[in-house]
Amino acid sequence: MLRRRLLAAATAALAARPARAQGPLTVFAAASLTDALRDLGAQWQARGNPPPRFSFAASSALARQIEQGAPADIFMSADEPWMDHVQQRDLVVAGTRVSPIGNSLVLVAPADSNARVTLARGTDLLALLGPAGRIATGDPAHVPVGRYAQAALEWMGQWPAIAPRLARADNVRAALLLVERGEAPFGIVYATDAAVSRGVRVVASFPAESHMPITYPFALMRRAAGNAAAHAFLGFVTGPEAASTWQRLGFALAR
Repeated sequence: MLRRRLLAAATAALAARPARAQGPLTVFAAASLTDALRDLGAQWQARGNPPPRFSFAASSALARQIEQGAPADIFMSADEPWMDHVQQRDLVVAGTRVSPIGNSLVLVAPADSNARVTLARGTDLLALLGPAGRIATGDPAHVPVGRYAQAALEWMGQWPAIAPRLARADNVRAALLLVERGEAPFGIVYATDAAVSRGVRVVASFPAESHMPITYPFALMRRAAGNAAAHAFLGFVTGPEAASTWQRLGFALAR
């Protein structure tokens, strides 16, 4: 909490400085942040600021784009390792990294499904899939939700059986869409994504101890070090004004 207050104070001070000439603020953000950031972007614009330009995709794809020189002012990742990846390449402004929100992991099915399941060690998910069914989630090789899903399945003792039956999507929203369309009978996604979909229902929640905590690190990119608007926007989305929006859309606030 102290770190967040210090960040907010620092960004407010920087926002008071005259800004250099610059184009629209560009934010690279994990796909699972789409609805919340569009809402917050509209709030930001309503306060008299230019609308931010968002690029939503898997954190892995965004991190690699930033590494290759993509013009991101702010990066908002769905896990800590991909922010580490960017920071280790000296692309993060020192002292601006903060993880203000969290999420949870759920098993979803199409809205008209009658499936019931309790997620625990030893739960036989393969039996639920039948002879050809698959579980949609992000590709565990690089997509954060897929990494969390793999950890949870390993905790359950189900990974060896389920790994060949995964429908490996490029990001969490793509995985959700496979379930909405009935192309996969189940999916492993974030609770916040399930909450905004009318095409799925939550079958069960994965125990918190089944995977690493799901946290979202935000940070300014090095190209934005002198960009007062970027500092101010980061302060806004991590500050008290944005807290109610994050909570309304199902994200947990960091303590």
